[in-house]
Amino acid sequence: MTAGTVGIVLVSHSARVAESVAELAAGLAAGGPVAPVAAAGGTADGGLGTSAERIAAAVREVDRGAGVALLADLGSAVLTVKALLAEEELPPGARLVDAPFVEGAVAAVVAASAGAPLDAVALAASEAYTYRKT
Repeated sequence: MTAGTVGIVLVSHSARVAESVAELAAGLAAGGPVAPVAAAGGTADGGLGTSAERIAAAVREVDRGAGVALLADLGSAVLTVKALLAEEELPPGARLVDAPFVEGAVAAVVAASAGAPLDAVALAASEAYTYRKT
């Protein structure tokens, strides 16, 4: 993707979960250029948990200047992202998005890949809460 594309970071307690959801979202957004997506899962030693360092590195990896949408799976992943934002450890334009992890990730990557700005990417991800399966 070109400069000015919103990046997506998926924060999970599990590296495998984050990587799999990133692969799914990018695969479903294919058909053209796909927005930058990074997985930030697990701890540095390969265990379950969250790592502030991994999250910050993932944000730097996908930041193209148009903002970064972060989606998190569970409690401490959310708290870690909030702490990084509060401590200004992430670049301006990084935003935690309240969205379901899998469906929100797909919606965010599709919107970002279509060139949507950060507000629209966040809205698309959060609207995934309304997807009904019955």
